[in-house]
Amino acid sequence: MPTVFIAGVLTFLVDQITKYWVVHVLELDRLRDMPIWPPFLNFKMAWNYGINFGLFQGDTDTTRWILIGIALLISGVVLWWIRREPGGIWQKIAAGLLIGGAMGNVVDRLVYGAVADFLNMSCCGIDNPYAFNVADIAVFAGAVGMVIFTGEKKAA
Repeated sequence: MPTVFIAGVLTFLVDQITKYWVVHVLELDRLRDMPIWPPFLNFKMAWNYGINFGLFQGDTDTTRWILIGIALLISGVVLWWIRREPGGIWQKIAAGLLIGGAMGNVVDRLVYGAVADFLNMSCCGIDNPYAFNVADIAVFAGAVGMVIFTGEKKAA
C-alpha cells in the first residue's frame, strides 16, 4: 500500500500545483487563452461542472456533490480492489494515479465549485475545443493501467 499512497500523493500534488500556478499565478481564469506551442499545446481555461468533455454539466450544488461522491466511491472501490487482489508494482502505481487524480478533481469541486481544466492540444488540422488537466491524465492512465496490470503476479 505504500506505493499506492506515494503515487497518489505525488499525483495529487502535481495536479494541485499546476492548477494553482495556472489559475493564481498566470491568471488564466482572467486571460482565458494562452498559446504555448500552437497548435500542439495551448492553455485554455475551462471550468468544468460536469465530467469528461463537459458531460453532465450542471452548475448546481447537487451535481457537484454527486460527482464528489462518485469520485470518492470509485477511489474506495479501487483501494478495496487492490487490497483484495494485490498485484505488482505497476498495478499499485496505476491505482495511485487514479486515486490521486480523482482526489485532485474533488478538491477543485470543493474549493472552486468546478474542476479547473486548462490543457488544450490540437494537431494536424483538427481543432480540439476541449481542455483537461493533470488529474484527468492521471485518472485515464490509472484506469488503463488497472486494466492492463490486473492479474500481474505480485513480486516475491
